[in-house]
Amino acid sequence: MGSLLAREGYLDRLAIGLSGICLVHCIATTVILTLMASAGGLLLHPLFHEVGLVIAIGIGAVALGRGALEHGMLLPVAVGFLGLGVMAGALTLPHGGMETLSTIFGVGLVAFGHHLNRRALI
Repeated sequence: MGSLLAREGYLDRLAIGLSGICLVHCIATTVILTLMASAGGLLLHPLFHEVGLVIAIGIGAVALGRGALEHGMLLPVAVGFLGLGVMAGALTLPHGGMETLSTIFGVGLVAFGHHLNRRALI
């Protein structure tokens, strides 16, 4: 069962999908905050972002680590974890502006790392 999931790149596809959801969240939050400042309380709560990052790190570690063990390439791991580091760094910035741009950039790197991992497994 484990090798079937690995061959199909299930965890990488899941991580790419979650990266896309994160991207939509970042853009939607910015738009919603522009339109309705009161909506920002829930969407900008630090716990929301911290939990999301922990989930991303967990899935990234399993999917990228498994891929590296199977195909032996470290580039997908390096790109993915660089993206996670950029996302973690974005949590230290004030909301809006550079925080949003840093998060979007980090999410893109994570998704690209999973894409590279998935292609290496095929």
